[in-house]
Amino acid sequence: MPTQAEATRVFARIGLLSFGGPAAQIALMHRELVEDRPWLSEKEYLGALSFCMLLPGPEAMQLATYAGWKLHGIRGGLIAGLLFVLPGAAVVLALAIAYGLFGQVPLVQALFLGVKAAVVVIVIEALLKVSRRALKQRAHWIIAGLAFLGIFALHLPFPVIIALAGLWGFLTSRGDQSTPPPMQPVRTGSTILLWLAIWLVPLALLALLEGGILTQIGWFFAKLAVVTFGGAYAVLAYMTQAVVNDHGWLTTAAMMDGLGLAETTPGPLILVTEFVAYLAAFQAGGIGLGIAGAIIALWMTFVPCFLWIFAGAPYLGWISSRPRLTGALSAITAAVVGVILNLSLWFAAHVFFGEVGSAGFGPVRVIAPVVTTLDPVTVALALIAGWVILRRHWSLPAALALCAALGLAATLVPGGV
Repeated sequence: MPTQAEATRVFARIGLLSFGGPAAQIALMHRELVEDRPWLSEKEYLGALSFCMLLPGPEAMQLATYAGWKLHGIRGGLIAGLLFVLPGAAVVLALAIAYGLFGQVPLVQALFLGVKAAVVVIVIEALLKVSRRALKQRAHWIIAGLAFLGIFALHLPFPVIIALAGLWGFLTSRGDQSTPPPMQPVRTGSTILLWLAIWLVPLALLALLEGGILTQIGWFFAKLAVVTFGGAYAVLAYMTQAVVNDHGWLTTAAMMDGLGLAETTPGPLILVTEFVAYLAAFQAGGIGLGIAGAIIALWMTFVPCFLWIFAGAPYLGWISSRPRLTGALSAITAAVVGVILNLSLWFAAHVFFGEVGSAGFGPVRVIAPVVTTLDPVTVALALIAGWVILRRHWSLPAALALCAALGLAATLVPGGV
């Protein structure tokens, strides 16, 4: 068991290197916590991953929180969760301020051109690793394939895919029920009440004292926090419609710019909520109000993650001792492979091509990149990233630094992109 100081250093490293969305972040944590250090077993990690995929909100941040909780209780969970979010939140806030003042951040976009190309490779590496761990039976391969087709071609809601996979695993699993391991002392009711108060009492006070744009931001993101199953990408369509059409806080172009910034910074992709909240409040009252809006969005988005984990994590051992529940979680993990494949293709298409449309017939609809908008520089950077990461096995910091430098050079030199 590591000391709290050792765990803090590792979770700080994870927070600083957590580029690339949930697939890459899940792979990074597996490398740090299971492969390089025997702090979590493979079974514990996959069980926790499946559990977090069932929860609303950013599953990678919740997985980090669970790992910290497993090692050092609530204090460890708080440290791990905060270190996963805060570095990226600071960067996104700085970029949101620059975006609000100048409308664009070309130097940052140039710097992260290579990072985005490397992230494509990191996501592919994550997909390969998760597949090897999760797809151990023919049925799991079938579930992963059906999950991919369901979300990629039919656009089935993520909760429906997960529910169907879990139901199949529950109904088809057999085995003797084992004696569950002793649970850590837990007071579920008091934990839920405490974290509900931490989450919502500030919002109630804000409604009484302000009642304006900050309150609107708070209520919107509090509601979003309990319906955002499936991670950031599953939320984007709903959030874009709400903030663009219903509230008029952002344009569609600004929304996509925010996603681009969130994709190229460490931390969960759902940090795009911070960007949205900052711009909404900034337009209403300047930088000070914008920062307040960003803080409120972060609070409403991430505090409930601690609620879900601290209330539910003590029961993971009990769940794993039940064959049917274990089968349900295994099937869900297999379905997650198909979902990650969909996210990987979506991300790669938007990194390599300037325009991505759609094509299909009837209920079937798939992404269709415009071939003439292929960016050969980004493709070349991705090939370099693939060589140093997959073949040479460079560390992530070294690979990201190299690709960032090459991307910046390709953009800024005369005749560059």
